[in-house]
Amino acid sequence: MRVGVLTGGGDCPGLNAVIRGVVRRGIQDYGIELVGFRDGWRGPLEADTMPLDITAVRGILPRGGTILGSSRTNPFKESGPGRTGVERIKDNMAGLGVDALVVIGGEDTLGAAARLNEAGIPVVGVPKTIDNDLGATDYTFGFDTAVNIAMEAIDRLHTTAESHHRALIVEVMGRHAGWIALHAGLAGGANVILIPERPFDIDKVISYVEHRFQTRYAPIVVVAEGAHPQHEELALQSGQLDAFGHVRLGGVGQYLAGEIEKRTGKEARCTVLGHIQRGGTPTAFDRVLATRFGLHAIEAVHDEAFGNMVALRGTEIVRVPLIEATRELKLVPVERYAEAEVFFG
Repeated sequence: MRVGVLTGGGDCPGLNAVIRGVVRRGIQDYGIELVGFRDGWRGPLEADTMPLDITAVRGILPRGGTILGSSRTNPFKESGPGRTGVERIKDNMAGLGVDALVVIGGEDTLGAAARLNEAGIPVVGVPKTIDNDLGATDYTFGFDTAVNIAMEAIDRLHTTAESHHRALIVEVMGRHAGWIALHAGLAGGANVILIPERPFDIDKVISYVEHRFQTRYAPIVVVAEGAHPQHEELALQSGQLDAFGHVRLGGVGQYLAGEIEKRTGKEARCTVLGHIQRGGTPTAFDRVLATRFGLHAIEAVHDEAFGNMVALRGTEIVRVPLIEATRELKLVPVERYAEAEVFFG
């Protein structure tokens, strides 16, 4: 059996650990030959491959990013002369002797994988997103690393905020789900946490900030990039769409800094963590989870359990249908946000 592996969407700490787990178990336990497709769905669309043997995965466990490269290529929007993207992938897999795919990605990548599986391409999925917003798994690898990076930044910003008696706003990733903001804000002792699931009242935010200024400490506001005020629309940084139709978000941190300065008379600065959150060395938790996902993904391939994704439920790795994994996003529940509100102000 020959199996292709690809990583799609944004890079994420732990991707290399998954690849390593797939390769080591696939070769050692099942005698499977592995081949890597470069740059997400572009690889199988263009038959762009690299060898994946045990030598290729030595030393990659602590490395961030992905040795396979990634992209946001959408196979359903790619077509060649007389062929759809699906037909190109089928033809290239047949030409390379690849029997199945292990697809490591988030909502968009796994959504495409589910459609390709329905079209007759055998696929097993591995959930990947620092946003932790895939509903079929308790946690996704990369999330713990992103939270720790954001928490460390917040820890450092506290002293600067207090030294200069200014408000500091930390904008973190989170388009539709505020898990990073919630966890990093709680762990870092933020005075306000704003998430996409809960449109915020700017007057209440200002009240929290003013209350904090009355102490000897300075306010830290953590905001997810997709958070927005209740009664007004924020301008986007860019109107451009990616291959999956997502517009680039941004600007909420600067908006908050401007409103705080205007309404309180105090200095406010915004720090956008951006891609720092998803780069670099993964935490121990993410290395272990990603490794286990890789081991169980190639086991699913061996069992011909195609159309499934591996997922974490409690402490066990289970298989769930790909279609279930991408049906709906896992959002922050009201009661979880209420726990954080205890510490606002």
